[in-house]
Amino acid sequence: MLFQNIKILDEKLNCKDPMYVGIKGDKIDYIGTEAPKEDYGESYDGRGKLLMSGFFNSHAHTPMTLMRGYGENMSLQDWLTLRIFPFEDKLNGEAVYYGMLLGIAESLRFGIVSTTDMYYFGDEMARAILESGVKNNLGRGVVNFTDEPPDLLPGMQETKHLFETYHNEGGGRLKVDISLHGEYTSNPKTAEYLAGYARANGANMHVHVSETQFETEECKKRHGMTPVQYLNARGIFDARTTAAHCVWLEEDDFDILAQKGVTVASCPVSNLKLASGVCNVPLLLKKGVNVAIGTDSVASNNSLNIIEEMKFFAVANKGKQFDPTLITPAEALTAATAAGAKGQGRDDTGKLAVGYKADLIVLDLMQPNMVPIHNMVNNIVYAASGSDILLTMVDGRVLYRNGEYLTIDMEKTLYGVEKAIERILGELK
Repeated sequence: MLFQNIKILDEKLNCKDPMYVGIKGDKIDYIGTEAPKEDYGESYDGRGKLLMSGFFNSHAHTPMTLMRGYGENMSLQDWLTLRIFPFEDKLNGEAVYYGMLLGIAESLRFGIVSTTDMYYFGDEMARAILESGVKNNLGRGVVNFTDEPPDLLPGMQETKHLFETYHNEGGGRLKVDISLHGEYTSNPKTAEYLAGYARANGANMHVHVSETQFETEECKKRHGMTPVQYLNARGIFDARTTAAHCVWLEEDDFDILAQKGVTVASCPVSNLKLASGVCNVPLLLKKGVNVAIGTDSVASNNSLNIIEEMKFFAVANKGKQFDPTLITPAEALTAATAAGAKGQGRDDTGKLAVGYKADLIVLDLMQPNMVPIHNMVNNIVYAASGSDILLTMVDGRVLYRNGEYLTIDMEKTLYGVEKAIERILGELK
């Protein structure tokens, strides 16, 4: 495909216009002010539009689309025990498959090209990922409240199966991460086993960290350490790790995360909605931590609108710390693109540059909310809407365009979701 006469946001987030961008295979092959001599196939008229990197959702539980709006205005503990856990207990593979497809469709609509996921029924999730053409770092959250050897845990058995079956499938689109659910849902032996497995196999780690004050204080009572200190001592951070939330960090935690090269996936909307707090992103950035953005689940967000998430990411600390200079629009946009790609171990994407993977989106600049444009990055972070996205491309393949999902049968997906919810609610009664 050849994008012509289009504004672009280059790898340094500079806006250039008018430009030509040629896509060959799964990569960006040409960027220039003149029309290329090579034939790139279909020409895309870019007048009034912006081409830029797609977004990377660095922490999600995508199949939980099935629980959107199911539990609201509740404390976290009541939300989990009275609504979410009973609903999840009724899930099966078919429900997760259709919930995953629904979440992928929503992600594509909002320009998300790749997601770091943690859930279960991994075979069905992998099937939806590979069929739809998106990228995903898939993890099966491992928990252990028993004395059972870690290698015999159902979650660990599924993790090994997923890694051996699907890691780097789809031309590398699907990566399998090793996912310890969290300190408070496991024991030291389990954490150490997963850390060792990740190191031995060169896999990424994905773990919930210090999401709530209660979690952090209880960890200190159990182990005499914060969750960050505990997980570091167990070897979790010796692999490339995404640490989700990181709201209740203490002084030494910031240095540990920086020294270990951990990516923090900040989830501002979910954290605010569940009254968990606000991640201290400015201090993380000051310490040199790679900070990315996650939506968390649709059950606690309640959407996958990552442009909305960027705006909350940019403004939450301004309000909390009474400083309007904290977190620039460029830092917020980097968190949703290049930083997210880096955290997933995808060093060949997250930027619009020659040789990078063509994981790209097109935004409509002719909507009232996008006019005028004094600064493109400012507009994207503070003024844009997820509905402004016209096209989402992954590995050079257009997956969403002008309201049409080119790899997902939406009628079948919506029917599958409807039947799954009908069954589950019937069983819960």
